Amino acid sequence: KKMSKVVFDIETVGIDSADLDMDLQNYFFKKEDEKEEVIEKFALWPFTSQIVALSMLNPETGKGKTYFQAPAQSRTEQSSGSEQAPSEEIKPVIEDGMEYQAMAEKEILENFWRDIKNYRQFITFNGRLFDCPYIMLRSAVLKVRPTKNLMPPRYNATEHVDLLEQLTFYGAFRKFSLNCYCKAMKLKSCKTDGMDGSKVGQYFKEKRYQEIARYCAADTRATAELFEQWEKYVKI
Repeated sequence: KKMSKVVFDIETVGIDSADLDMDLQNYFFKKEDEKEEVIEKFALWPFTSQIVALSMLNPETGKGKTYFQAPAQSRTEQSSGSEQAPSEEIKPVIEDGMEYQAMAEKEILENFWRDIKNYRQFITFNGRLFDCPYIMLRSAVLKVRPTKNLMPPRYNATEHVDLLEQLTFYGAFRKFSLNCYCKAMKLKSCKTDGMDGSKVGQYFKEKRYQEIARYCAADTRATAELFEQWEKYVKI
């Protein structure tokens, strides 16, 4: 019997360092000369950042959902520190089988946990070192109960296929970016529009929420295509 599969990916944005609790500021900024470097890493840590988009795709049907923040449009209260005036709500739209829904971060996580429990196998790119622990810890911060362990044993790829782990043979070979793997293998889902993960924070400040959501969805499509290539030609 075929296992049901889902690919997922997240985009995160660091909080403003001024919004950080004083004790945490003292903890993170022990050395003044390293402050800029530390702030640049904020988006990677679940205690100094937030999820702004989360995309889930069923690689067998090509259908999926992308949940994203659009603070002024959020149905629940706006995230702390947000001074944006409420504007009209972004209506859910479906493009190429992907449904886009705007909501607050806590709702994004609640929806993720509700959806993920229906799948037996999940597929990521670098999920073991980033997306999975991040989602688990961010859920704890926002008091959202998980429905699945996203950190199963590392060498068991039946439940979690982290393609970066698989394509480096668990660290035996060097890592490349998702885009590099896709381009090298001539996959259709290569990124071409000039958007990359380093621009997400800037796009969020500029309220380009839907562009972030589409970028996140494009990553899940690329990951799904890379998974297909790996399953056909690498997995033994």
